[in-house]
Amino acid sequence: MSPILGIWASQNYPRVVPDNGAMFPIGMVQVGSGGTSTVTFSSIPATYKHLQLRVLFQLSSANWINVAFNSDTTNTNYYAHDLRGDGSSATSSAPGNQRLLLLQNVATASNTFGSGVVDILDYASTTKNKTVRTLQGYDANGSGNLDFNSLLWMNNTTAINSITFTASTIQQYSQFALYGIKG
Repeated sequence: MSPILGIWASQNYPRVVPDNGAMFPIGMVQVGSGGTSTVTFSSIPATYKHLQLRVLFQLSSANWINVAFNSDTTNTNYYAHDLRGDGSSATSSAPGNQRLLLLQNVATASNTFGSGVVDILDYASTTKNKTVRTLQGYDANGSGNLDFNSLLWMNNTTAINSITFTASTIQQYSQFALYGIKG
């Protein structure tokens, strides 16, 4: 009588675990001394369902980080929305034809970094326009805000194979980490 062996045998070891929803690192950029105005991820493989970008950033001035997919810098090819809360009020805007993605509306003198999670949905599809959602914010010791942004790359169903972020200056120690998500 060996019930334990029968149970182990029925478990089908070694077990195969599906990787649906699993995240795989694609690349990371840490901004060095002096900062930069551009961060680019190129040659992005089309082997995932979605992309996720995790960002820790500080800008040289209160401003936005713009995005360009596949080097497309034409503002009219994008459409942005923003919903923001600061703990006492909420505002929303539709800046429209802009490539706005990440906001840091705090001066660098406070040594405050913003952080964000950016989801780029169905990036490898050749039949859909690309939709991006961003959750980001910062805390400046009692003040700060939380933003929820969306961005649409319009009239273009091309698969995304490069992403470029630009700002006046992305400060030293800012980090951009790109992940692929299986579907």
